[in-house]
Amino acid sequence: MSTRTNSKICTGGVRTLKHQRQRFNWDCGLTCIMMVMPQEKRQHFQENFKLICSEEGFNKSTWTIDLAYLLKKFELEHVFCTITLGIQPAYGSQPFYAKVIQKDEARVLDRFVSAESSGVCVQKRSLPLEELLSHLEQHGPVIVLTNGNLLQCEICKINKLTSELRACLPWPSSYSGHYIVLCGFDLPRQLVFYHNPSYSERVCAIHFTNLDEARFGYGTDEDAILIFNSHIGFVHGASPFVSNNSQNTSD
Repeated sequence: MSTRTNSKICTGGVRTLKHQRQRFNWDCGLTCIMMVMPQEKRQHFQENFKLICSEEGFNKSTWTIDLAYLLKKFELEHVFCTITLGIQPAYGSQPFYAKVIQKDEARVLDRFVSAESSGVCVQKRSLPLEELLSHLEQHGPVIVLTNGNLLQCEICKINKLTSELRACLPWPSSYSGHYIVLCGFDLPRQLVFYHNPSYSERVCAIHFTNLDEARFGYGTDEDAILIFNSHIGFVHGASPFVSNNSQNTSD
């Protein structure tokens, strides 16, 4: 993977998000949406969580297209990028997807078909790292679908040992879909900062190469939602790298 970046991108900075931890084993995507919302909308979502999920047709499983529709519902400007407009048939044989495809397929496919008429912007394309960094600096945070088993934090060292062992003795990594929110970057260190809804309040950091491995893996469809959010400013030069070193790394 090339880590070449556009010369116009700054050296780094952070968009300060209000962290939130997911409550269930299926709501990481919804929790990421809450983290990019203004406080008033976040509070409304929290107070009406069950009703909103029922109205949207969720059955304790959400797809990225569901998140895009929810962002539209809350009038948050965004663009959903993916390499698959629908559901890959081969996913039916994957343990992670096997249990949910049958009950979710009709809803997901209908939402893709109706996206344009519903005002939901979906683009069939892959997002290079350079574009992610540029968006983080100029426009807002990014919600990314990853293989959660491949995430590792350079600050709290979570999953770092597993990654190092995999590099020495490669073995297939099972897929576990997990959404995170990218919030900043450090270009000299080649790190992207992100919020992981699985953990208590903290900002994690992942190397460019490792992020691409996690977000480009089979099962992710390279899904990413670019958020255009003016209420969360980008602080040039800010970094959580030092301040997070002392945080507890186990939850």
